[in-house]
Amino acid sequence: MPVATDQLIAEWGVPHILINNAGIDSKPNGDADQNAPFEDYPQKYWDEVIDTNLTGVMLTTQVIGSKMAEPGRGSIIMVGSMYGLVSPNQALYAYREARDGKPFIKAISYAASKSGLVNMTRYLATYWAKKGVRVNLVTFGGVKTGSFDKEFIDAFLERVPMGRQAEIEEFGPIVQFLGSDASTYMTGANLVLDGGFTAW
Repeated sequence: MPVATDQLIAEWGVPHILINNAGIDSKPNGDADQNAPFEDYPQKYWDEVIDTNLTGVMLTTQVIGSKMAEPGRGSIIMVGSMYGLVSPNQALYAYREARDGKPFIKAISYAASKSGLVNMTRYLATYWAKKGVRVNLVTFGGVKTGSFDKEFIDAFLERVPMGRQAEIEEFGPIVQFLGSDASTYMTGANLVLDGGFTAW
C-alpha cells in the first residue's frame, strides 16, 4: 500500500468517500497531431490519456477501495463524460478547419477512456457490493467555463435540448448525494447531467 495512503489512514482513518475526478484530454491548441485524423493519431497521446483517465482511476480505486472494504463501507464516485456514452460529434469541430486551414479531429482516446469508466463502475459495484462499498458514476455534459470558442458553443447548444451549458454549481449536489446516506441502496448507477444531450 502506498506510503501516502498509510499516512492518510493513520491521521484520518479509512476514507468514507473517493471521488475519481482526475482526467486529461487532447489539447485543442496542442500539436496538430494531437487532433489528427484517426489514421494518423500517435499512440503516445493515446497512452497519456488512457494512463491518466483509466489506469490512474483503476490504481487509485484499487488502493482506497480495498481499504474501504475492510470496515465494510464507502462510496466511490467516478466522474465521467457524455463522450463515454456517445461518440464525439465531429461536426462540432468543423469550424476549426475552416478557421485554421487544417483538419481538427476530436481524438479517440478521451471517449475510449470515459466509456471504460462506465463498465469499470459496474464491475467494481458488483465486485464490492457485499463488502458495503458502493461505486457509482456521474456523467457530465458541457460545463460553462468560458474556455471554449464561440463557434463551438453555438454549435454545441443547438444539440442540447435545454439550450444551455451546465453551471459548475449544478454538479456539487449530485456528488453530495452519492457520498451521503441518501444513496445507500444505489450502486453501479450512472447519473447523467448533460442537459439532454445524449437523449437525442
